[in-house]
Amino acid sequence: MHVAQPLPSGPSPPRPPRVSSSHLLTQWGLARLARAFRGVPVRLELWDGSYADFSTAESVATVRVRDRATLLNLTMRPAVAFGEAYAAGRIVVDGDLVPMLVAVNQALAARPYPGRPPREGRITPARARHNVHAHYDIGNDFYRLWLDETMAYTCAYFTDPEATLERAQQAKLEYVCRKLQLRPGDHVIEAGCGWGALALHMARTHGVTVSAYNVSASQLAFARAEAVRAGLADRVTFVNDDYRAIAGRADAFVSIGMLEHVGREQYPELGRAIDRVLDPARGRGLLHFIGRDAPMPFNAWIAEYIFPGAYAPALSEVLSGVLEPCGLSVFDVENLRPHYARTLTHWLDRFEARADRVQKMFDEAFVRTWRLYLASAAACFLSGSLQLFQVTFGRPADDSRPWTRDVLYRRRADGSL
Repeated sequence: MHVAQPLPSGPSPPRPPRVSSSHLLTQWGLARLARAFRGVPVRLELWDGSYADFSTAESVATVRVRDRATLLNLTMRPAVAFGEAYAAGRIVVDGDLVPMLVAVNQALAARPYPGRPPREGRITPARARHNVHAHYDIGNDFYRLWLDETMAYTCAYFTDPEATLERAQQAKLEYVCRKLQLRPGDHVIEAGCGWGALALHMARTHGVTVSAYNVSASQLAFARAEAVRAGLADRVTFVNDDYRAIAGRADAFVSIGMLEHVGREQYPELGRAIDRVLDPARGRGLLHFIGRDAPMPFNAWIAEYIFPGAYAPALSEVLSGVLEPCGLSVFDVENLRPHYARTLTHWLDRFEARADRVQKMFDEAFVRTWRLYLASAAACFLSGSLQLFQVTFGRPADDSRPWTRDVLYRRRADGSL
């Protein structure tokens, strides 16, 4: 039989302090991110002053998280949550964005991506128009603030690392023309012509006619006006349609910065369109696109807020998906990654110099969104997580191409290409 004992007299022993569930959740989130980003030289600091250093090396930046909801979102969808919170001001970065993002890319690059990227579904013509409109039709006045005078919105080519952006973009246009071996009287088809810089340059300096396809209303309006102003409207035709509608016969096909919007499911369709229009004996072409060393998903935040439907393919995906099924031969492959890193550095500097004007056009969240986009893109090319490929191709039996690459590098009297 149990006999109750009298309770001891005197004060009760102290109880351990209660730890709130919210505090435990915060510490769990902080620990989870510390594991996920182990080795990244960044400090994560929370609203309550607590922090975690992800590396023993000196931090290149401090990321300040202003609320618990943002911290927990970072543990679930880090890329999207970081972008959303940065745009809204719920995350503040003390330090230069670009070196911080380079450090993140380099640390994560050592961790192999498990498997192939998921299937993204078919990009129909209607979806393609929607995707293009979401990015390229936000206003010519906006892009005019920070692009060069030709409105070239693709990787420039710096024959001199210290060249101005304007000179490097002109060099890129000429470099592409030389790779295409343009001859007076040729007909060129361009798929995804942007604001028309290349089409106008080809017609003006190489005596060709151009059919340039695009589905961006804003870009087409600018390009057509420029063609009239330059007296080239009779030699350059800007067509409001996408690559699936190209018709006729061409001596050369070129696409600068469009392949990223085609979608992997449609690569064979693009290949068939190229094969259909290229001259069967001496037709040649060039694809200029952002790519990767191996298949990986596109950055989720950029795909959602900047480039809907975009995908940066591995070189192998383009060769096997676009060119090989049509029996087209690869003539040359060049990787211009450092040139795109420098191009983006110029764009970011010019954007920052006009950020006040951009904010008046839109709002502060838009400025922060585009700052992060340009900085992250620069960081991807600086760290090597993205590449910039130029692939020239043509008919297998065509022996008319130059014997060496010398023609690509000959300088004019003023030192330019």
